[in-house]
Amino acid sequence: MCYAPKQHDQRVRDIQRQVVRVEPLVNMGQITALLNSLGSTLPVLPELDDLTVGNSLGWTLPVLPELDDLTVGGLVMGTGIESSSHIYGLFQHIRVAFELVLADGSLVHCTEEDNSDLFHAVPWSCGTLGFLVATEIKIVPARYWVRRQYEPIRGLENICRRFSEASEDKNNTFVEGLQYSLDKVVIMTGTMTDTAEPDKINRISLHYKPWFFKHVERYLTENNTAVEYIPLRHYYHRHTQSIFWELQDIIPFGNHPVSPCSGGWCTLWLCPFVLPLARGMVHPKGEEAELYVDIGVFQMLYADEYMERSEFWVMFVGMLISPELGCRDAFPEVYDKICKAARH
Repeated sequence: MCYAPKQHDQRVRDIQRQVVRVEPLVNMGQITALLNSLGSTLPVLPELDDLTVGNSLGWTLPVLPELDDLTVGGLVMGTGIESSSHIYGLFQHIRVAFELVLADGSLVHCTEEDNSDLFHAVPWSCGTLGFLVATEIKIVPARYWVRRQYEPIRGLENICRRFSEASEDKNNTFVEGLQYSLDKVVIMTGTMTDTAEPDKINRISLHYKPWFFKHVERYLTENNTAVEYIPLRHYYHRHTQSIFWELQDIIPFGNHPVSPCSGGWCTLWLCPFVLPLARGMVHPKGEEAELYVDIGVFQMLYADEYMERSEFWVMFVGMLISPELGCRDAFPEVYDKICKAARH
């Protein structure tokens, strides 16, 4: 079954296999809308979209990054993360198959079993191996509500201890933190549920609601641990209205009639993710899966990098790709695409 309101917006779902097949320009907002209409959603799903309708009972992406305009192609060729990544890993770890057009014009289907080297080389490759034309992604069962707990923590030692506990607890479907100063954090955990307490419902994406990071800061100011229930699709796109916290610097009055530009400490998004032992540019240092924390001010490879080439390839592992693919003659290497010094 295919849903294609636009030529580039072609999406197919296979519920029996728990897979959705999408083209690279499909974005997270479109996927949530599609899976909502099918009674499904993604395990990892970025957070920006028109969120006036919650997700119906059904499916979701295990990892759904936070902005609705993030495309599948960008998340596959780059990377993506969400507050469920402590269970499922990065966006690349929920893929099932890729279809690419290589430098010679041939169409290649790659999976864990077929063209396995290419399958593992695509994530973080930034389009240096070929043109992505389709991706199959896992989907998982979803519920209408997210039961969300807010816990203000003070002191670095307490923050590290509590964040580690929350991240290692697989009963938490979602874990993240917002750090407002060196020693002040609100740790948020969540689980999906079918029911909600009526007096604790918060439809956070309605136009009159405060920006999410400001809403969270209130729990720190009041030193108050609390629980609320958020419609799942609202939750996925909670950072959309404020683009995390960047909009307050672009439009300082956007969240309040009188509000000065922020300065000093930059709010940090803390997101734990498990990195499984697997081939590819990024993998754990040891011989088993490891838990890491993404600190939001550091932007992986979707921002400019300023390392020297030798430093870059110490940090990241290049995949050995057969010369028959012809990619090295047709495309630049990753360093030349994402490092500012190499482009000028």
